Order: sequence, then C-alpha cells, then structure tokens
Amino acid sequence: IEGKRARRFVDLSTVGSHMAVRIHDLLAKRNIVQLDSPVSGGVGGAEKGTLAVMVSGPRIDFEAVKSALDVIGRVFFIGEKPGSAQTMKLANNLLSATAIVATSEAVVMGVKSGLDPNVMIDVINAGSGMNTASRDKFPRSILPRTFDFGFATGLMVKDVRLCLEEAKALGLSMEVAEAVGRLWEVVIREMGPESDFTSAIKPIEKAAGVMVGEAKGGHAAK
Repeated sequence: IEGKRARRFVDLSTVGSHMAVRIHDLLAKRNIVQLDSPVSGGVGGAEKGTLAVMVSGPRIDFEAVKSALDVIGRVFFIGEKPGSAQTMKLANNLLSATAIVATSEAVVMGVKSGLDPNVMIDVINAGSGMNTASRDKFPRSILPRTFDFGFATGLMVKDVRLCLEEAKALGLSMEVAEAVGRLWEVVIREMGPESDFTSAIKPIEKAAGVMVGEAKGGHAAK
C-alpha cells in the first residue's frame, strides 16, 4: 500500500479474527486504520439495505464512517479490539449453519414417519422450535425445492471452519459446533461449493430415503 490518501480500510469480508488482526497490524505500519466490518443477511439483505453490519475498530473512526454503513443495513459497534467483529460474525453464522442442518434433520425425520413437511414447518414456526431456517429458508427455498436462497455452500463451510479454528485457538471444546461442521463437510462433498446452502437437506434426505417438499408432502425416494 503506497501513498498517503488512504486513511481508513473498511473490510466487509468474513476472514476470521486472526486474519483481521494480521491485516490490522500490516495497515497500522502505514498509518491506516482498519475497520473490520463483516456483514450478515445474504443477498436479499444487501439488496434491501437490511444487513447486520458488525464493526470493530477505533470508536472515533467508526463514527466517521457510520453514516455510509447505515446505507447497507443496521450497524453494530462490537468493540475496539481488532478482530472482535469477526468473532461476532462467526458466532452468528455458526447458529445459522446449525439451524439449517438441525431443522433439516427434524423435518426429514417427520417425513420419514409420514408427516406433511408443510404442516411441520407451520407448527415449528408457531412453537418454540422456530428459527431462521424454518422461518425463511424452508418456505422460500427448501419446500418448493428451488434451492435458490442466495448463499453458497462453500461460503457457509468456510465460515464454520473459521469458527471451529477460532474455538480451538481459544482452547474451547464445542461439541455441537464440531458435529455441525462434520455435517457441512458432507454437504460440500456431495453438493459442491457452488450449490446453494439450502441444499444441505439433500444428503440428509438421501440417507433417510425420503424427499421433502413436494406438493403433497414428502415421499419415499425411489
């Protein structure tokens, strides 16, 4: 990085806290402030300007750029510690990744026993099991079997891997996260990194011998 015009670097990508710290340290040598600003909300959130924007960095620099970030969504100041916004983003995406595969397993179990998946999702969304997968991803992309929610499997797997790496670096044992990570490794192996992440249900369906989401409910796969 040459020249003196750049004073702040706003990074909207998800790279993990360790990489964010490395970027921070390299830019600091050039007197450039890093504002780590990963986002959540997918393509739809970006188009509507409703992303969750997580920012870490010096508070004074955050205030200087906040009005620009407000255009793309709701902005949260996470803290001044380099990489803290990345940790927040990885925690968020771990929950998102968990919701998809856990809901997929639950619905596949119901379909295997003869339940209507459409009714299942209605009940889940009216009860304590409601989550982002049952509320958004199943009605929009899984039940109609369009698998077009707009986020790639490869990106989700990357985020889960980064989360597990962060947990390991912190000396944490996260058994649920590790199980979720194993499921997503199956998804990327069978569906490919370019597939939509709602395709995560397909390997689960395959293992159970059912298909979820046809007009009259699921049926045994042939």
